[in-house]
Amino acid sequence: HPHAVCAAGALLYYVGTTLRHPLEHVRHIRLRQSDEQLGLDATTLRHLQILPANDLPKEATLTGVLDVTKTPMGARKLRTWLSRPLARAEEINARLDAVGALIDDRPQLSRLRQALTGVRDLERLVQKVDSRRANPRDLRALAQSLVPVKDIRAELLSNSDCLLQASGARMNPCEELTSLVTRALVEDPPVLLTNPGYIATGYNAELDEIRSISSDRRKWLADYQAAEQKRTGISKLKIRNVSTFGIVIEIPKGSLDKVPEDYQRRQTLVTGERYTTPELKNFEREVFGAEERALAIEKRLFEELVERVAQQTEIIQETAQALGVCDVLAAFADRALALGYTRPFVDESDEIRIEDGRHPIIEQLPDAEPFVPNSTVLNTKSEQIHVITGPNMAGKSTYLRQVATLVIMAQAGCWVPASGMRIGVIDRVFTRIGAGDDLSRGRSTFLVEMQETAEILNNVTMRSLVVLDEIGRGTSTYDGISIAWAVAEYLYQNRQARPKTLFATHYHELTDLADKFDGIKNYTVKVVEQGDRIVFLRRIVPGVAQKSFGIHVAAMAGLPPEVVKRANEILTNLESADLDIDVEARPVRRPRKKLSELPGQMEFF
Repeated sequence: HPHAVCAAGALLYYVGTTLRHPLEHVRHIRLRQSDEQLGLDATTLRHLQILPANDLPKEATLTGVLDVTKTPMGARKLRTWLSRPLARAEEINARLDAVGALIDDRPQLSRLRQALTGVRDLERLVQKVDSRRANPRDLRALAQSLVPVKDIRAELLSNSDCLLQASGARMNPCEELTSLVTRALVEDPPVLLTNPGYIATGYNAELDEIRSISSDRRKWLADYQAAEQKRTGISKLKIRNVSTFGIVIEIPKGSLDKVPEDYQRRQTLVTGERYTTPELKNFEREVFGAEERALAIEKRLFEELVERVAQQTEIIQETAQALGVCDVLAAFADRALALGYTRPFVDESDEIRIEDGRHPIIEQLPDAEPFVPNSTVLNTKSEQIHVITGPNMAGKSTYLRQVATLVIMAQAGCWVPASGMRIGVIDRVFTRIGAGDDLSRGRSTFLVEMQETAEILNNVTMRSLVVLDEIGRGTSTYDGISIAWAVAEYLYQNRQARPKTLFATHYHELTDLADKFDGIKNYTVKVVEQGDRIVFLRRIVPGVAQKSFGIHVAAMAGLPPEVVKRANEILTNLESADLDIDVEARPVRRPRKKLSELPGQMEFF
């Protein structure tokens, strides 16, 4: 049997002479989640705002930006793909190729998304059927959701992309089953099986015959009322259906003297009397007996219908999975077109190269300033660690999150907000961003920070991406600098794992690392001073921040002018080598050694 290669040589499948289905060859393409996934723990997902949480609304997450799916299966699969991206280049490229194929055929993309709007939650519906918990409305919704599958399947099979073809090949519209359910159930069935009328007329002859008795009831009662009015001479005689007494003849007080002897009194009213007759009793027994028999037949027919559908559970589940894949790929294509995303190229190299990357969440905020794109080059040799300095609010944390988020998007199979991107597959993304006490477990801010850092250092590999923001800030200055320096040295010198690392810090002493190690480079956020004001240009450039600009930021935050003025005086005093903030007393402190001059550099083997 010859081998054929799909998706640029990434997907291998067999075409056999004995295969019964003409599309069997594309069924082998993997649609479910790969065993090799990009490692993302809950901390990283929270730091990067990938998924919604109790304190994080959907619109402020990557899920909120990308989720324009049309089906519940697609929405769930999108969350899965973003929280567990792939870590195998051929599978990632298969998704990226599929998104590109839909972008290249916009009319087909539009038709697919329109067809998907008619699909309900097939996965949940078929689960209810399989567990025999489905009601008539569920069964009708399931059948209606399978109707668009035929057109969706045809669209996907007509596309030249292998992953799209594989999705279409795994879909089964179950036309015979859909036709059966559509014929069996009325268009708007009740939810409860105790409410009759959910089996459609014409589906079962016995049921139709019994129903005809009930449907003739009104005519019989109208004729009987007219006949009794004529026989008794009581023009105001009425026949009513009373919940407590059934069908009765109601006669006003003024006509009680005309009541025939065969009338049997049932109830006395203020305005008259209610009676029944042997004919009414017989009719009532026939009608109510017919209704009970009809309801029993409806329940039996519905249970048989559920059994027929339950036999197709696996086929429908497979179809629902394939619809979810199609929905996410179509949503990715829609976002790429609407938001100006480009295709990332994924290979097995050790480099991350991003040209003019943008943060997908920040750039979509309604009141955000125009986003300034930034480029990134990381590898395990000449650009392994970037030490990034700059003032608060300048955009360091946003830049760190941006790089990590674009890596996740690319490995999930989504196009990215950048003018270009090439990435060697990453196996884990580690983040240490933000700080906060964990009061429920008795952990201080610093302890949380150190535990997260320890988790990173103990698990990184050569293929990992590490994002560190302000390591060591939760303790004293010298302790913090020492820890941050040691962490950076470990990440660089550990021969077993030298991950690509972005390291943002306010400790300018760490910039000395670039003088000692070739693979560590200094970058800063460009800032322009305009008198007493500073302007953040949001541009990441090579170099070192000249100042921390902390007092400028404090002034921007609204501190009283006298506080800002006094802070400047104290800063000037400290920078002139005076430890005492009192201007009148100026003891001179001893000069501090540069960390690069300290003995005992660590080596890791």
